[in-house]
Amino acid sequence: MARKETITRKMIVDGAFELLREQGAYYVTARKLAAQIGCSTQPIFRIFSGMEELNQELFIKAREYFEDDYADAEKTHDIPFVDLGLAYIKFAKKETNLFKLLFLSKLEEDQTMYDLLNGGSKGFVIHEIKRIPNLDPDSVGTIFMKIFTFIHGMACMATSGEFDLTEDEVVEMLQDAYRAFTEQA
Repeated sequence: MARKETITRKMIVDGAFELLREQGAYYVTARKLAAQIGCSTQPIFRIFSGMEELNQELFIKAREYFEDDYADAEKTHDIPFVDLGLAYIKFAKKETNLFKLLFLSKLEEDQTMYDLLNGGSKGFVIHEIKRIPNLDPDSVGTIFMKIFTFIHGMACMATSGEFDLTEDEVVEMLQDAYRAFTEQA
């Protein structure tokens, strides 16, 4: 009689995801993962061809987690990019290791930071761009790049613990930045 399979692909990915969230991508190794889910490394390499395949699946899970986090975030500000910026900064602060994997590591050639932030086909960024009144289509790229650089800088500060602004201060800064960048365009 064949032995019943107890370690599943989902268990491995979920265990790796928890390791990633708690310790960071560097610490998602076969041995640490095996200890996390209570098995030897053998089931991991039976189910996955290698850690690279697992890491690809882990990246997708992290991306989907970010997309769900943003979709669930409160959106109450009239000025474009304020809600997106707040959610992005909060995510960086709350889920530092996921943020680092998604937004501070080298991406595959077919992935861009814009696509990640936009939520793929969900269109988070596109929605914000459409909210800009009297938008000159020729200035969309410039406005987005300036706003994203500002937001990303604040989020990076949040990952290092060098960010002690209140939410109200962040909102004010995002609103000021938006106004300045759109006036220049």
